[in-house]
Amino acid sequence: MKCEEVYKEFYHRDPENLTFCPYRICPLGAHIDHQYGKINGLAIDKGIYLAYSPKQNGVVELQSLNFPKRAQFHVNSVPEEKVGDWADHLRGATKMLAEKYHLRIGLSAVIEGTLPIGGLSSSAAVIIVFLTTLARVNHIELTEWELILMAKAAENRYVGVNCGKLDQSCEVLCRKDSLLYLDCKDDSYELIPKSSNMPPFKIGIFFSGLERSLANSAYNLRQDECKVAAYDLLAYAGLPYGKYEDTRLRDVPTTVFEEYKDRLPKALLRRATHYFGEYARAEEGAAAWREGNLSAYGELVFASGRSSIDNYECGCPELITLYEILSQTPGIYGGRFSGAGFKGCCMALIDPAYEEEVLRSVEREYLAVYPLLEGKYLGTLCDSADGVKI
Repeated sequence: MKCEEVYKEFYHRDPENLTFCPYRICPLGAHIDHQYGKINGLAIDKGIYLAYSPKQNGVVELQSLNFPKRAQFHVNSVPEEKVGDWADHLRGATKMLAEKYHLRIGLSAVIEGTLPIGGLSSSAAVIIVFLTTLARVNHIELTEWELILMAKAAENRYVGVNCGKLDQSCEVLCRKDSLLYLDCKDDSYELIPKSSNMPPFKIGIFFSGLERSLANSAYNLRQDECKVAAYDLLAYAGLPYGKYEDTRLRDVPTTVFEEYKDRLPKALLRRATHYFGEYARAEEGAAAWREGNLSAYGELVFASGRSSIDNYECGCPELITLYEILSQTPGIYGGRFSGAGFKGCCMALIDPAYEEEVLRSVEREYLAVYPLLEGKYLGTLCDSADGVKI
């Protein structure tokens, strides 16, 4: 990896080790993890690499091949408030780890992302790859769920993004050729192996050429709208409810939604409609995957993408264009936005027999609409992968 080469050039020695955290895709269960819904997820064989060596003086010294400005801080003196740069993810991770464990060893490192930023949970991958490494050098053995929840807390409490646990769970729990089927309410999950009768597939990633920051998008607003919808529905039905911040659409029975949905303002109705539809699609998708029915699974993924546009109302014009192109391209089982949908990329499950034709066709049609994005747009193919590892 290039990060190993840069490390050697900078420090005049080889790094002691290398940590890898994959990016993830969420074919089904989009935008409902924070409402305690159910999700389907896959890790991919592209992600974040961290070449590192321990530093006994407790200093973290880390440079990125994707961002300017080297990060430097002590493990026991992280700023209380975020600084406003990419390294806030590292500071947040350090702070969360230090709340539970004593830290005394830092690290020197070079970090490298293997795909453009946007839609593949690169922020979660940066946190997880760093958190895993910092724990390792301090001789701390984190359980999978400690790692997931600490990484989530770093984004929620330090960086300021109110994400659920979808990203972190995929990047830690996933295994190659198995679908992660996770219930975000009680954290129960199943790894559903690829059925022997499932046709082969590749994972296509199609970058719009645009980048985005969730903290500056409508991501947090959509969560608030979902919670207001849940609060209203419970009140209409005369059901008990607690604090607003603790309310989720998972608390609302489907029968209550059907009975009282017409009382909701139009925007809140659309958010709730997406939640209940996506919850059902995640359940149906797990069943289709278990049966090896990739065609049925793909249709659910396309339906999820349509609901994200019409009901969740996310997606910039470029991503909506990409989705429409994917939905009309032969050889694609299913596709949708990857991530929040406010810029970034789309993902698709592709028949390998059509892979070259799909890559050429999607690029040609997309750049015909957005010619100024030539050189920034990228289409690439991936396979599924295991979660984070040293």
